[in-house]
Amino acid sequence: MSLSTKVLVIEDDVHIRRLLRAALQRAGHVAVEASTAREGLSLLDIEKPDAVLLDLGLPDRDGIELIQPIKARSTATLLVVSAREDVTEKVAALDLGADDYLTKPFDTEELLARIRTALRHRLASSADRELVAIGEIEIDLAHRRVRRAGEEVHLSPKEYELLAELARRPDRVISHTQLLQTVWGPAHATRVDYLRIVVRNLRQKLEADPARPVLIQNEPGIGYRLKTTFR
Repeated sequence: MSLSTKVLVIEDDVHIRRLLRAALQRAGHVAVEASTAREGLSLLDIEKPDAVLLDLGLPDRDGIELIQPIKARSTATLLVVSAREDVTEKVAALDLGADDYLTKPFDTEELLARIRTALRHRLASSADRELVAIGEIEIDLAHRRVRRAGEEVHLSPKEYELLAELARRPDRVISHTQLLQTVWGPAHATRVDYLRIVVRNLRQKLEADPARPVLIQNEPGIGYRLKTTFR
């Protein structure tokens, strides 16, 4: 990116803060650090960061309780970086508004890649994008059309609605519950089998190799992600 981006790190472990600071500075970001929830919220208002890396195990408050206040008070991209591996914790964080979730221990290059991707989408538009292009796939949200290599792909209403929901937040994991409530309605929020059927159909129509999907990726027990960048 042409301009330095500011990243607020809310993490109580000083060694991890040092590791994150070094990685962020190496990538050209400006790092701002907080060791408590209270300090983090204060710096959020003062520093106005472009992204926030949030640990959940903070000494004065559970980090999960900070997600909604952060999203309400800032347009910053929010990535949870936590040692908690429980699927319900990840789902809860995503449902509350976190843009991504990375489990400790983590690879710093993967973390930086996720930050770059999230910031790129944030800077591209603050509203839903009307055209999402991924390789030979084009998703035209304005006209409800999907093309593959220039040819229009026929999708059922539910297939299109699910794909559009993923395309509105590319590279972000969207939980099963969120997808089901949006596409099928609250009464079907637990019917994960509906999702699996529609995702399978989408992969058959859009993936180069449906048996090895790279476009629509599964986060086991959590949700799905529309992948737009590949390493």
